[in-house]
Amino acid sequence: MEASFVQTTMALGLSSKKASSRNVAVERKNLITVCRFSVKTLLEKYTAEPIDDSSEEFVNFAAILEQILSHRFKGPVSWFSSDGQRGFWDYIRLACSKVPNNCVSSIENMENISTARAKGRAWIRVALMEKRMSEYITTALRDTRTTRRFYDSGAIMLRDEATILTGMLIGLSAIDFSFCLKGEVLDGKTPVVIDYTPYLKFTQSYDYLTDEEERHSAESSTSPGVPLEAQSQISGSLRANAQDFNACTLC
Repeated sequence: MEASFVQTTMALGLSSKKASSRNVAVERKNLITVCRFSVKTLLEKYTAEPIDDSSEEFVNFAAILEQILSHRFKGPVSWFSSDGQRGFWDYIRLACSKVPNNCVSSIENMENISTARAKGRAWIRVALMEKRMSEYITTALRDTRTTRRFYDSGAIMLRDEATILTGMLIGLSAIDFSFCLKGEVLDGKTPVVIDYTPYLKFTQSYDYLTDEEERHSAESSTSPGVPLEAQSQISGSLRANAQDFNACTLC
């Protein structure tokens, strides 16, 4: 009787673990998908005028990138406090310290920002103005020891999706950005909100990976792999996010 109970408990635990792994895989896929759509939208909307914080397309892109860099980030993390609790900036400032002529020290010394979240937001904007976002993240990923120190298993930054991300970001070097590095946008108090509505038009032709890349991503996933049914949930989950909540808030 006891043996049967133990076996049942172990089976339930394994099933729960598999479900959790599947959910994390879908989270990764969703974030990378909307990031691709966001970059595509930025490139389509760009004209000769620089893009700044008044651009809805940029605001959404910045929110998506913050969520990607915060995906399964090791705690404690509190986005709404000013008590020095760490955010993704603490990872960036260490992992990107070897980037030639980097902006890390300049951001650290800014007088008008003090929280990790505000510094992270400032870094996103400076890296875009420098046209070096892909370079920064590529360099950070090479520091695998630091990356594993800051992210839990299953995080985008620890998976093949991170390489896909750096490839997407290269395209942003074609855009001129101009930002004012102060004000409420950087103070760390404004929540991160993703508006999924603009990307629903893309879900009918969901194709951000080739068939070969899809198979490779599934095969390289931690046990269990990303099942086909989970992959087919992505378009639906994006629609659900837009219809049920209209926005996703990181808090």
